Amino acid sequence: MKIGFVGLGNMGAPMARNLVKAGHALKVFDLSDEAVQALVDAGAQAAASPKAAADDVECVITMLPTAAHVREVLVGENGILAGIAPGVTIIDSSTIDLASVKACAAIAAQRGNTFVDAPVSGGTGGAAAGTLTFMVGASESVYEKVMPILLVMGKNIAHCGETGMGQVAKICNNLVLGITMAGVAEAMSLGVALGIDAKVLAGIVNTSTGRCWSSETYNPYPGVIETAPASRGYMGGFGTDLMLKDMGLATDAARQVRQPIYLGALAQQLYLTMSARGGGRLDFSAIINLYQADTIPRVPE
Repeated sequence: MKIGFVGLGNMGAPMARNLVKAGHALKVFDLSDEAVQALVDAGAQAAASPKAAADDVECVITMLPTAAHVREVLVGENGILAGIAPGVTIIDSSTIDLASVKACAAIAAQRGNTFVDAPVSGGTGGAAAGTLTFMVGASESVYEKVMPILLVMGKNIAHCGETGMGQVAKICNNLVLGITMAGVAEAMSLGVALGIDAKVLAGIVNTSTGRCWSSETYNPYPGVIETAPASRGYMGGFGTDLMLKDMGLATDAARQVRQPIYLGALAQQLYLTMSARGGGRLDFSAIINLYQADTIPRVPE
C-alpha cells in the first residue's frame, strides 16, 4: 500500500520502519530532519509536510505526543486534511483524550475521511519488534479494513468498540502501568536498602504474586534487566513527561465521570515531582530515583 506516516519519535520511527520492511511504499514527515533521513535510508520517501505525506496515499498513520499536535497535524494549513483524498482512512496511534478523538473524527468525517483511534502498548521494544498491542476504536467494518496494516506493526490487535474506545482502553492501561512502576520502584528500593541483592529480589517478585510488566520486562533498578532503560541511564524509552501526560488524561477522564482513582492521583504527583526536578525527558522508570536520592539525573544536553 501507499501509506503516509507522520511522527517519527521513539515509537513512530520503528513502527514506520516495519511498514517499509513489509514492502509498503511510505511517505514520512517529522519535524526532525534526522529522523526523516533515517527512514529515507531505510527505504521511505521524505515528505515536506503532513499535507504532502497525505497526498496520493491509501492510508495515513499519525504517532504524536499530544492532542494539540494531532489537531495541528490534522487541520493545520499544511495538515493532513489539506492533502488527503476523500475516502482515505486516518489511523491515529497517539495517546490523547476522548473528546479530542471525537472532535478529530467529526472534522475528518466532514471531509469524507474516517478517523480511527488506535493507540498502542508495548514500549519501544515492542515497536521495534513489531509486537505492539493496538487498541482500536472504529466500526467493525473499518476495524477489519485497517487490521492488515496494524498487524505489520503489532501482534495483538484489539477491537475496543466505536471511535474513542481505543483511547479509553489505553488510558486505563497506562493508569495501571504508571501505578505499578511506582510500586515496583518502591519495593526494589526498600529491598536493596534492607540488604537483599536487586537481581535476587527481582527474580523472586517475577516468579511470585508481585509479578508484573514493570518488574519482569522493564524493571526500574539498574542492571537487573540489561535491555531496560534503567540499564542505559534511563535513556531511549517512554519519557516521564509522557507518562505524566497519560496520568493527567486518566485523572481528567475520571473527574468527568466522577470516578475516584486514589492511586492514580498519587502516582501522578510522583511523576510530576520527577518532572519538576529535571527528569521529565528520562524514561518513566527513573521514578525509582525519588526513593533513592534527593537529586534526579538529567538528560544530557
